[in-house]
Amino acid sequence: MIPVIEKRTLVKTAVFLQACRREETAYTPIWLMRQAGRYMPEYQAIRAQYGMLEVMQTPELAAEVTLQPINAFGLDAAIIFSDILPPLIGMGLDLEFVKGEGPLIHNPVTSTADIERLRTPSAAEHMQPTLDAIRLAAAELTPRGIPLIGFCGAPFTLASYAIEGGGSKNYAKTKALMYTEPAAWDQLMRKLATVQADYLLAQVEAGASALQAFDSWAGLALGVKDYVKYIQPYNKLLFEKAAQAGAPTINFSTGTAAYLGEVAACGGDVIGVDWRLPLDVAWAKIGYDRAIQGNLDPVALLTPWPVLKEKVDDVLARANGRAGHIFNLGHGIFPNVPVDNVRRLVDYVHEATG
Repeated sequence: MIPVIEKRTLVKTAVFLQACRREETAYTPIWLMRQAGRYMPEYQAIRAQYGMLEVMQTPELAAEVTLQPINAFGLDAAIIFSDILPPLIGMGLDLEFVKGEGPLIHNPVTSTADIERLRTPSAAEHMQPTLDAIRLAAAELTPRGIPLIGFCGAPFTLASYAIEGGGSKNYAKTKALMYTEPAAWDQLMRKLATVQADYLLAQVEAGASALQAFDSWAGLALGVKDYVKYIQPYNKLLFEKAAQAGAPTINFSTGTAAYLGEVAACGGDVIGVDWRLPLDVAWAKIGYDRAIQGNLDPVALLTPWPVLKEKVDDVLARANGRAGHIFNLGHGIFPNVPVDNVRRLVDYVHEATG
């Protein structure tokens, strides 16, 4: 087994990690959120035999899915195949991925007593399959000089799932608890930040070279005042603890264009942005002392090449060759994206910037 320190040495000159550190790169690195998954026939073949949780909890399968897009395209980083929600299982919630509906929590948090009962187990106790998958994937990726990204869900997004019991259009239950039970909200968010920070640190120990926190729901649910009051302290705590791993961290959120500065203030070496602001405008709000990740509209990958190329060129032009740009989508790739469009996108970003 390759020691963690040696792993970092083998991949530290990877273009993706150089961009995380805002170093000059030979070309713009690219990876895609949800790059391991539904749009690939290889993944569909596995899912025809196994359920979602079964794939995530079987290290060999999770590692195989992680490597599928790396073997198919010239991507500059892999991301471990998992989901943001499994850590909730160890905390005491009953999670199921329902076909056609998405994640469902059968015993959602509905009271302060429920919050008090939530456990804060270590990742070694309840996330071992994913940590083992990271070890397996890193063993394949490290000799090739390809970094592996570990990730977690940010506290608010996980709290929303835990309280709503699944997806939500208005986050009414979450916001009701947040507004009316401040002590309980603080306890819940601190528990989530503690569990997620431990999970991130364990992922680096297992072989991840970078870390991303997904705050997918914060900007869709809250305005700037509520974000600063109810989310920012806990995201700061998460990134402060994650920094102890010594790996670059990526702070990704959606719907936060109106207060990107407040998002960036939470931490992260790289700020991931969605497509709702032009990249140059977003970078100016974040500050040029931070790297940026993004921000092609995921829908663009469904369009003919001339349209897709025009939109890619716009993102690259707005980055203007500044060190610290990691090309990505503004959110996850859609399941009906043509594989050839992904291949053409990855190759073109490298050719256009190399």
